[in-house]
Amino acid sequence: MEYRTLGGSGLMVPALVFGTATFGGASEFLRKWGATDVAEATEMVDICLDAGCNVFDTADSYSSGLSEEILGQAVKGRRDRLLIATKTGMPMGPGVNERGTSREKIVRSCEASLKRLGTDVIDLYQLHAFDALTPIEEMLRALDSLMRAGKIRYYGVSNYSGWHLMKMIALADRHGFPRPVTHQVYYSLVAREFEWELMPLGLDQNVGTLVWSPLSGSKLSGKVGRNRRPPEDSRAATDASWPVPDDQLFAVTDVLEAVSAEVGRSIPQVALAWLLARPTVSGIAIGARNAAQLKDNLAAADLKLSADQIARLDAASAVRPVYPYWHQRRTSPDRNPPPVG
Repeated sequence: MEYRTLGGSGLMVPALVFGTATFGGASEFLRKWGATDVAEATEMVDICLDAGCNVFDTADSYSSGLSEEILGQAVKGRRDRLLIATKTGMPMGPGVNERGTSREKIVRSCEASLKRLGTDVIDLYQLHAFDALTPIEEMLRALDSLMRAGKIRYYGVSNYSGWHLMKMIALADRHGFPRPVTHQVYYSLVAREFEWELMPLGLDQNVGTLVWSPLSGSKLSGKVGRNRRPPEDSRAATDASWPVPDDQLFAVTDVLEAVSAEVGRSIPQVALAWLLARPTVSGIAIGARNAAQLKDNLAAADLKLSADQIARLDAASAVRPVYPYWHQRRTSPDRNPPPVG
């Protein structure tokens, strides 16, 4: 397993981390992702640790806390061998203060997550979505107080826009608060919008990227292609997968299939290996419904694609940037080059 620094911190993390949104399956929507119980979760933790994957990513909103509870039980007795990342900010109930990232919500949610996880510290605490109603200074003070109390070690954000994240970094610097070390984002061969603004920001400000849904909700699992419709029982056939126009998807899967045949590895491994070669990526959150899927995904850690294979995947997945990025690249390409080829 390759290890990388977590953004601008000194903490080393594996290039592949295990995402536990599949733990619990407490709603109809989440059951389409998976419904892993404690016994299955414990087996998956064993597989991950044996492979050098020692970071486990969850959230309080995954099955209304059940994912955290299952993860806590699965890692019991070996907490010193691994790192735990969790998140808050998504709705946790009908109350007006059960959503967002106010100081009250952040502190209360952290205490609840610690209890469900059965631990006294969270290694990476992430704000799951931007809250435009709460002043950023309020969020920063809450996170700083949790760090000073020894309840979280690092913090990051998820699903922020570029200006949201840059404003948080600027205010952290102004007030002497710790900076966010990571941004967890949606990024894949069929979802490259991250590269337009968020990747350049990460490069400029040394914010590490954690990728969620690197296979775009199973669209790049190898079960879908130009001549293959997704099986009815697969996630790719449900609303728990992310929509991708067929022409865009098939242009990518055609090349994925060709590269997969060339290297003798699975299509998901090729898609993950492409992501591992992208700038700013500290880690990719892989999920799995079973041990076989998990082992296959973990094998992507040692796959290195050739420059030609990467270039072909780049070309097949390229889309025209939205304004103003296309204008900047068209009028001043020497001063506004893309962060990747």
